[in-house]
Amino acid sequence: MRSIFIGIYAYLALFLATAVIAAPLQTGLDRLVATDFAALKDKKVGLITNPTGVDRQLRSTVDIFAASKSIRLVSLFGPEHGLRGDHSAGDKVADSIDPMTQLPVHSLYGSQRKPSATMLAGLDALVFDIQDIGVRSYTYIATLGLAMEAAAENGVEFVVLDRPNPLGGLRIEGPLPAEGRTSFVAPYPIPYVHGLTVGELATLINESGWLAGGLRAKLTVIPMRGWRRHMTFDTTGLPWVPSSPHIPQAATAALYPATGIMGELSPSMIGIGYTLPFGVMAAANLDAETFANAIRALKLPGVQVRPIYFTPYYSNGAGRRHGGVQIYLNLSEVRSLSLLQFQMMEALIRQSPEVNPFVLHPERLDMFDKIVADPAIRVAFAQRWSAADVEPLWTTPTEFIDRARRYHLYR
Repeated sequence: MRSIFIGIYAYLALFLATAVIAAPLQTGLDRLVATDFAALKDKKVGLITNPTGVDRQLRSTVDIFAASKSIRLVSLFGPEHGLRGDHSAGDKVADSIDPMTQLPVHSLYGSQRKPSATMLAGLDALVFDIQDIGVRSYTYIATLGLAMEAAAENGVEFVVLDRPNPLGGLRIEGPLPAEGRTSFVAPYPIPYVHGLTVGELATLINESGWLAGGLRAKLTVIPMRGWRRHMTFDTTGLPWVPSSPHIPQAATAALYPATGIMGELSPSMIGIGYTLPFGVMAAANLDAETFANAIRALKLPGVQVRPIYFTPYYSNGAGRRHGGVQIYLNLSEVRSLSLLQFQMMEALIRQSPEVNPFVLHPERLDMFDKIVADPAIRVAFAQRWSAADVEPLWTTPTEFIDRARRYHLYR
C-alpha cells in the first residue's frame, strides 16, 4: 500500500512540474487583467502603447483598457511610429483623436517628446505597455524615461506592464555612451545591447537617479510570469507584432543589433527598402558569391550566410542592383551580435573598397557616432578598417553588469 502512495505522489509531482513548465508565459498585461486591474482599480489612466501592446489573443491593450469597468481610460500616448504604428522611422507624429475610442492621442514623437503637465492633468496613473527589443538605440526606452520623468514631476503614478526582452536577459554587449554623448538614441549609461526587460530598465533608471534632477517616479512594475533570462522570444510562445515597420518578425529583432549601426550610413546596405530589413549586408554591384565566401572564411559562431542579389524598392539604393549576403543567426551560438557588422564590413571593404560607406556617405558619420555614442569607435575602425581594432573598445564595464543585476526581476 505504501508503495502505491509513493507512486501516486511521484506521478502527481511529475504532473504538477509538467504543468508549471507547460503553463503559458504571462506578460504584465496578462497579469494585470487576471487581477481585474487591481493595481489601477478606480484610477483615471493614461496609456502609452503602440501595436505591440496586445494580449496572447492579439487583443489591443487600448481596447482592453477602454472596455474595463475597473478603470477609466482618459487618454492615449504614442511613441515613434505612432499609436497605431502607421508612421515611418523618424516621421514627426501629430496629436490626434483615436478613431476607435474617440480618446485624445498625445504624440511623444512630434513637437515634444515628453508628456506635458497639461497632458497629465487629472491622471492618477500613466501606464507603459510597449514591446522593446533590448537595444539602446531603439527610441522606446527614451520615451519610457521621459514619461517617467514627467510623471514624477506631476505626482502621477507610473506603471510598466512588463514584456520579454526578445534577445534574452543574458546577452549584454558594447560600451556605455562616452561622456557628453547621450541623446534620444543613447539616453542612459547602458550598453548597446542591455540585457534587461523594459520593467527592469525602468527600475534601473528610477533607482539610479538618472531622471532629470535625480527625480524618482512612483513606479510600479507588473512583472511577467514564466519568463527566464535564458529565454529568447522564439521560446516564449507569444505572438510577435511588428515593433516598428522594419522589425516585422521576432528574428528581425536579433538582426537589428547585428547590422543596424552600419545601416545608419547606408540603409539599403542592410536591406532597408527591400523585403529583408536588417537581414543582409550588401552594396551596389558587389559580387555576392565572393563576399559570401569571405564571410564563411571568418567562421563566425552561430552565423550562416548565403549570397543574394536584390534591387531595393525605396531608400537610398532604390533601383540599383545590390549583391551581398543574407544573414542567418543561431542566437545560442553567436558571441556578439553587435560586433558582427564590423566584421562583415571589414570583409566588404577589403573586397571592394570603392563601396566603403564611411567614404561614400560622410554626411551620415554624425548619425553613426550618435548611435554608437562614442566617436572613438569609428576612429578606431577607420585606422585599418579592422574589426579587431574595435573589439577592445566594445566591452561592457563590470560596474554596469553588477548594478543592473540588482534590479533583475527574473532569474
